[in-house]
Amino acid sequence: MKSAVLDSFAVLSFLRNEAGADIVKDYFAKSLQDKKRLFICSVNWAEIGYMVIRRRGLPAWKLAQGHLKDLPITIVETDPALTEQAAEFKAANKMSLADAYAAALAKTKKAVLLTGDPEFQALEGLLKGIVWLKR
Repeated sequence: MKSAVLDSFAVLSFLRNEAGADIVKDYFAKSLQDKKRLFICSVNWAEIGYMVIRRRGLPAWKLAQGHLKDLPITIVETDPALTEQAAEFKAANKMSLADAYAAALAKTKKAVLLTGDPEFQALEGLLKGIVWLKR
């Protein structure tokens, strides 16, 4: 299995069982089978948290965290190199800062990015690959 980075869109589609959740589930299964971890930037983790809290409340986020922490996900903290790459993506493209961090992590890890967010279309040639959860 190729290394993969999850953006918030991917994790939220999984949690909500929305379009593309089956692809994310397949990546979790392959990751467990191959004993490899999937990556998510701490900025994207925070984005998922605030979105769940706003929509469903803090107890729902605590419950979701419990489920997610049982999965093969490594939360990657930001560092100066990742932040510089995110700044470059954000400056050159119309995208949120959180999305710029997801893209920066994918580039740094030489990993594919799982997303359904159309903001990443401009980066298709700059990343190892994008696995689109829906188009």
